[in-house]
Amino acid sequence: MNTELLTGTRAARKRLDLTRPVDAGEIRACLDIAVHAPSGSNRQPWRFVVVRDTELKARIGEYYRKGFAANLSGRTPRPDQLADLSSGQYLADHLAEVPALIVVCSLGRVPEQASALRLASFYGSIYPMVWNLQLALRARGLGSTLTTAHLAYEREVAELLGIPFDEVTQVAMLPVAHLRPGAEGPVRRTPAAELTGWDGWELPSGEENRPQ
Repeated sequence: MNTELLTGTRAARKRLDLTRPVDAGEIRACLDIAVHAPSGSNRQPWRFVVVRDTELKARIGEYYRKGFAANLSGRTPRPDQLADLSSGQYLADHLAEVPALIVVCSLGRVPEQASALRLASFYGSIYPMVWNLQLALRARGLGSTLTTAHLAYEREVAELLGIPFDEVTQVAMLPVAHLRPGAEGPVRRTPAAELTGWDGWELPSGEENRPQ
């Protein structure tokens, strides 16, 4: 198991190198790895649109910035959220400069009032593949982050890229670039022991409550 890759893959925004092109062959190789992810009934619903055209990226960037701003509207961020918001704003301001955008799509559309079961089935068959893709990119020294702000204008982006809106759902967009030097090593996370209940919801309050 490549523990370093699994624990050290970070969401990359400010570390994306906006000046260095990404080879199309590298992206294809990562996509070939990504599609080995599991999906419900092995239906493999994923489709991809890789955007490198400057004008298209600029148009998508306009929608992304509006979606990002709307998401922040009326929110008062906590102090511990300020760094993430700053990096998110940086990405919104520079999206058109990112060498490649991968728009991830899933065949079909989920009804607006879909049940939790239906939603879990739909998105559970696509997001494992997205993480596969991010790991494959990172293994090649490429950075990415899973973004969704453009989905506030999903129909407009679909028209821009020729995606059949009534038949296909956009689920994410990954900006992809080589990584500039920066933080490496395991990402800080709350230990799983503090988040896990055994045989019920109640979380352990001390070592004496944790299974041996």
